[in-house]
Amino acid sequence: MEELKNNKNSIYDLKRFNNIISRLDIILENVLKNIPIGYKNSVEEIRLRIQKPLMIDVRGKDYFITENGQLTKDSMRGYIIKKENIKKSFERLCEYSIYAVEDEIRNGFITIKGGHRIGISGKVIYKNKCISTIKDISSINIRIAREKIGVSKNIIGYLVDKDSIYNTLIISPPQCGKTTLLRDIIRSISNGISEYGIRGLKVAVIDERSEIGGIYQGIPQNDLGVRTDILDRVNKYDGTLMMLRSLSPHVIATDELGDKLDIDAINNSLKAGVKILTTIHGANIEDIKNKPNISLIMKEKIFQRIIILDNSKGVGTVKDIVDGKTNKSLINNRGGII
Repeated sequence: MEELKNNKNSIYDLKRFNNIISRLDIILENVLKNIPIGYKNSVEEIRLRIQKPLMIDVRGKDYFITENGQLTKDSMRGYIIKKENIKKSFERLCEYSIYAVEDEIRNGFITIKGGHRIGISGKVIYKNKCISTIKDISSINIRIAREKIGVSKNIIGYLVDKDSIYNTLIISPPQCGKTTLLRDIIRSISNGISEYGIRGLKVAVIDERSEIGGIYQGIPQNDLGVRTDILDRVNKYDGTLMMLRSLSPHVIATDELGDKLDIDAINNSLKAGVKILTTIHGANIEDIKNKPNISLIMKEKIFQRIIILDNSKGVGTVKDIVDGKTNKSLINNRGGII
């Protein structure tokens, strides 16, 4: 199997990968140490499922890992995850203090140093009709966080509105780079973009799933700029009200619009004269128009710029940038990779 080419950030990607696997059960660490370097540099997820083969996701493709670290499409050859592998890995990921991350566990994931998100599943325990914790962990999904500084450089000009930005929506299927692009737009407008006359905007980030800033022990693991404030693990509605009341933002940024309260949060921001920068899962504009809570704001044409991503030319392909008022393409469908 041909090894993937290293990118210019390969040294950092390799260090990041080695740091992550050092937090796993020593047996799994030794298995994953042996996979080809080119793949280590590009791993997006590591999946552990009890009594199932060890898997990695590389640029949208999954592979099973054999006991000696070889990649295969044959599940019968993959190293089978044992209960002890799960138990020891989870203990190490929690730094042997599961009690310290109980609040995170009840949300189904924890965030570790580096901003990497660890998703978990198992037996859900309820107390007083609310989720209390998750026990008997049966699977772990490690999503490797990667910053890509400068990926918004070629599209930022389309978003600039005098000394601010247009209300912007990023549409993308899962794992096509929407959060990566969102982070870099936030960082750029927060730091300022002299060539477009933006001195630097105060950005309030509502980080509901700890994916944008990747906060670990109160410290953002991702660079979101010098004028950015982050509210971590708060729903968009409550977070927006808090930010509007206390931090006077120019822009409010969120990830993954969905329920009605998310839409209410957007409307509250617009009433306060604050710009919106957000994302949604979807294939295209027509796709999201069919989503129950999104259809109304699409009809009202709240978003003045709509960026559409896919993976047709690789992860992070900018398929189009659309004027939200006229529905006309601003890049003539030429696209490119962020």
